[in-house]
Amino acid sequence: MINSIINYLKDKKILILGFGREGKSTYNFIRKYLPDKELYIGDINNIDIDDNKAILKTGEDYLDNLRDYDLVIKSPGISFKDVDTKNVNISSQLELFLEFVPNKMIGITGTKGKSTTTSLIYKVLTDQNVDAILMGNIGRPLLDYIEDIKENTILVNEMSSHQLEFVKHSPYIAIITNLYQEHLDHYNSFEEYMQAKINVCRYQKENDFFIYNSDDINLTSRIDDVNSNKIEVSKYEEMPEVNNPNLKGDSSIYNILFTLAVSDILMLDKDKTIKSINEFKPLPHRMEYVGTYHDIKFYDDAIATIPEATVNSVNALKNVDTLIFGGLDRGVNLSSLVKYLDTGIVRNLICMPKTGYLVADRLNNTNINIFKVETMEEAVEIAFKETKKDKICLLAPAAASYNKYKNFEEKGNHYQELIKNYK
Repeated sequence: MINSIINYLKDKKILILGFGREGKSTYNFIRKYLPDKELYIGDINNIDIDDNKAILKTGEDYLDNLRDYDLVIKSPGISFKDVDTKNVNISSQLELFLEFVPNKMIGITGTKGKSTTTSLIYKVLTDQNVDAILMGNIGRPLLDYIEDIKENTILVNEMSSHQLEFVKHSPYIAIITNLYQEHLDHYNSFEEYMQAKINVCRYQKENDFFIYNSDDINLTSRIDDVNSNKIEVSKYEEMPEVNNPNLKGDSSIYNILFTLAVSDILMLDKDKTIKSINEFKPLPHRMEYVGTYHDIKFYDDAIATIPEATVNSVNALKNVDTLIFGGLDRGVNLSSLVKYLDTGIVRNLICMPKTGYLVADRLNNTNINIFKVETMEEAVEIAFKETKKDKICLLAPAAASYNKYKNFEEKGNHYQELIKNYK
């Protein structure tokens, strides 16, 4: 498989676009196997590299003249929202894997639930001694794993819309968990974002499998042309005896059903699969129980970066007295969240900039306590003072965290640290 990739790359004029984690991984791979090849590297930031065969293109114009190259290997984080990509040969680490690595790959994508589903599937496989690698958006760049792959290794790959945007191949098993508005700062429209996600199954063959959430109309209305074996998953179907108190809410039901479907396709032992699901410990910041402090139960769902995820979290926990929410405004429609919170289902709403303020200004229910804060310190202080004993305080932002934090993990960690150190 390595030789196939190298033979494909060796005679091409290549631009590595983006020199963050994945761009550096691509560079290291090519340099290892093609040490004398001339390479072009583009990034808006300065690049510090000692390589006389690397031609650097940095600054504001780094996306100009993309047609000058035989192949542009793009990092996922770079947006082509306002870039004319006609006649540009765009590839990525994911595309190279899908085209040249023959191993069975399980590709999981969707707006929410993909990391949990990916982790669940990986646990089920490894608990039954299947040689599997957890990779993609949840792990290191794909090419970092290439020397670890054996003939029968199954690749369990979490895929973002950014990774899928320009692929022309699809994995053996594809899963789409759901489609909601997100990343609208990266795309020209919600439709464009959804179409990027659907690339996970668009190019599947007849003997491949596509597992999807049949309750999601955004998804079901866009997959008529998928030619693989379609397997519908619905929260309304009967499920075998699964009993894991850490997996709460509708989203967890779907994650479990996706995992069971994969187990069936790969003909794994069903009883062992269920045992693995029951033993699964959720990833951090996903409806994570932080602990009980001053008789208040604190939960961290910092991964809930869209309105639908926040609603799901409140519904799943059932006893939420205080909700901390708000973050970066990326143009996502907040109407559903406004309507939901205006019912008064949560008594205390602690609203953080900017989307928290936008929601607060549209609420009409006078029985709700609304607090606009600037910092997490203020939010936690109010939460301790206002939340009733034996009730829940939940962080579920319904928005991205980039206006205040590096990512949702940093936001969740800050929240937990403040709770645990509160006097």
